Amino acid sequence: MPHIITPRLRYSSTAVRPRWDQLPQDIRRLISRRLGGAVDAGPSAGSGFTSGFAAVVHTAGGSQFIKAINGAENAVIAGCYRREALINQALPVGVPAPRLRWMEEQDEWVVLGFDAVDGGRMPADPWQPSDLDATLNAYAAAAEVLSAPSAQLLRLGLKPVGAEGDFTAWRDLQAGSTKAELPPAWVPLPRTRQLADLESHWREVTAGNTVLHHDLRLDNVLIDAGGAAWICDWNWPCLGASWFDLVLLLATAFADGYDATALFAAHPTARGVADEQLDAALAALSGFFLVSGAQPPADWSPFIRQHQTWCGEVALRWLADRRGWTI
Repeated sequence: MPHIITPRLRYSSTAVRPRWDQLPQDIRRLISRRLGGAVDAGPSAGSGFTSGFAAVVHTAGGSQFIKAINGAENAVIAGCYRREALINQALPVGVPAPRLRWMEEQDEWVVLGFDAVDGGRMPADPWQPSDLDATLNAYAAAAEVLSAPSAQLLRLGLKPVGAEGDFTAWRDLQAGSTKAELPPAWVPLPRTRQLADLESHWREVTAGNTVLHHDLRLDNVLIDAGGAAWICDWNWPCLGASWFDLVLLLATAFADGYDATALFAAHPTARGVADEQLDAALAALSGFFLVSGAQPPADWSPFIRQHQTWCGEVALRWLADRRGWTI
């Protein structure tokens, strides 16, 4: 088991969300109307890093997973919900994702209703073999279907991975740029020159035309009553090499003692991927997350910096293990 110095989050309790009885009465009425009867709401989801309402609600006619956000208070998340609705409706059959049934806006609130996953639970943390296998299988199925994006998805303006900005953290640190700093526990950090060199190749090695989830992590997965995995929260899809989604996911498995390199090599999306390609992606992600984790605390998400720092560390530890480095 690798030695990880960043305290590990409990991913089931990272979100600060309103309860059902804290939603405005008109929004509760809207949801009851859409579901066709009186609502019995379960507990708010503890996972995630946003302040939106998220819970399974039950009626006599069935259950749905409801997400709701006040757009006047959080325009960014409201925009993400609208984007998620468009993406979800365009996902082809075969992608294991809970499906959107409706979206409605009222009084600046954005409300979405999804199929509830039968017996849905977040994967065990730390990863258990059955949950990890189910998640890797679900992603293999999704990647196969999304390897040739549909016209409907492409019309939504999906961009190549990195189109919104380069991963330059290690190069910035190597150059002494004042815009990049590491968390205190990681200063000074050896191997910056080697990390910067690897990072400089990330863009060409991760290029591709597969639709990526782009946020594949433990708390964006649900395991159903039969043990199958469902991939949720399609907010940030982009185009790239199909294996790129695996990198951070398997870095978290490395932190739990798994042979992440062997799991990566055995996955259908990683056929033909060279060691240098994986290492470049690990360098890019480790730098991005470590530098992000050093930013000032975010009042909108009290655990986001710890999450980013931990993600950066586990990616760096896996890379160091692959390269025989002491970090």
